[in-house]
Amino acid sequence: MPGPTVGPTDDTSTAAASTPAPAPATGQARPGWTVIAVLGGLTALGPLTTDLYLPGLPAIAGDLDAQPAAVQLTLTFSMFGVAAGQLLFGPLSDRYGRRPPLLVGLVLYTLSSVVCVFAPNLSVLIAARFVQGAAGSAGLVIGRAVSRDRFKGVALLRFLASIALISGLAPILAPIIGAELMRFTSWRGTFGVLTALGLLLTLVSFGVLRETLPPETRDGGGVGAALRTMGRLLRNLPFLGLALTSSLAFGALFGYISGSSTVLQHVYRVSPQTYSLLFALNSLAIVVMTQVNGRVLAPRFTQRALMLGSLAATVAAGVALVLLTTVWDFGLAGFCPPLFVMMGSLGVLLPNTAAQALGLVEPQVAGTASALLGTGNFLCGAVVAPLSSLGGQPSAVLMALVVLVCGVLATVVYLALCRPERMRTAGG
Repeated sequence: MPGPTVGPTDDTSTAAASTPAPAPATGQARPGWTVIAVLGGLTALGPLTTDLYLPGLPAIAGDLDAQPAAVQLTLTFSMFGVAAGQLLFGPLSDRYGRRPPLLVGLVLYTLSSVVCVFAPNLSVLIAARFVQGAAGSAGLVIGRAVSRDRFKGVALLRFLASIALISGLAPILAPIIGAELMRFTSWRGTFGVLTALGLLLTLVSFGVLRETLPPETRDGGGVGAALRTMGRLLRNLPFLGLALTSSLAFGALFGYISGSSTVLQHVYRVSPQTYSLLFALNSLAIVVMTQVNGRVLAPRFTQRALMLGSLAATVAAGVALVLLTTVWDFGLAGFCPPLFVMMGSLGVLLPNTAAQALGLVEPQVAGTASALLGTGNFLCGAVVAPLSSLGGQPSAVLMALVVLVCGVLATVVYLALCRPERMRTAGG
């Protein structure tokens, strides 16, 4: 298996990076909006799986006679599943092409969603959520690999921004839809919606998506070769630094996602509908800033400048949250603005880390590189998710500390491992 090859970064040549990568050997033209919409839906599957049922967490606890902290394990194990699944589907997509592993993953996702609907107890629900997360990760990891098959540099950022415009609606609409579903059905009904979505994406993907990794460019190695490629990638300090920075940023994101439902509803006493609107507003910050990043900021600033700016904003939001939950008490009005700033900063930080990291490798190992990025993200998210409810009770202070610590660690890692001279000589 060929090792990862370093390409140009936006820090050295923005103009060169904006040139699209050559089209694959299949001769397929640049993807149109239909393909962008499908890829956006596939990458949205993860946020929908995570967020649609969040307003129903208290109801799950009551229905299955479980503690709120125990119910949050359904979120934690789902993220563990997403992390593990990407390590499987990423290398498989490098060896067998993008389409077959994707379709298998979508079928498994649909079946596991059915199990969630009829889960008789919390243990079965947690197990089904793990499988659901692992299967759903196929769309996430392969969607990024397809993007890298076709683009690099600023062009990759713009294409990722187009996908994010679709997939970014998921965290905005999911809690609102979930809260409205709770008016007419139980939490089991939200998993019924996910079952229908899985079936729809399976059928649409089968009919619309075409292969973007030609047979002659695929990796023919086995498990050992895939592990060796992962080792090479992780020994590349800039790639490792970007992967860790992305993972810690996801830690801040999932610290908010996992804690916001119980903190806002139990500590600040908002209704499920109000919570869903606040969640949607914060999610809108990511969507807007992702578009601003890809279409306005990326062509004008180096990726390093954007990374440092977004990291600084994340840390500042964390500091404000800690102060507002420990020193000052402005209630809900003081708690929400720093969350909005944090989410907006992640809308710049996350796509830049992904684009830079994927830009360091050639398309034939993009699936494996994407798997490492995604696995680190969701492993960190899975570890961080329960921290806001340590001791069995939701805590705004703990959630604020998670955001701050993750932001500080992400900044330290990026400054230490992604220095400009290392980025320029990463492939040496």
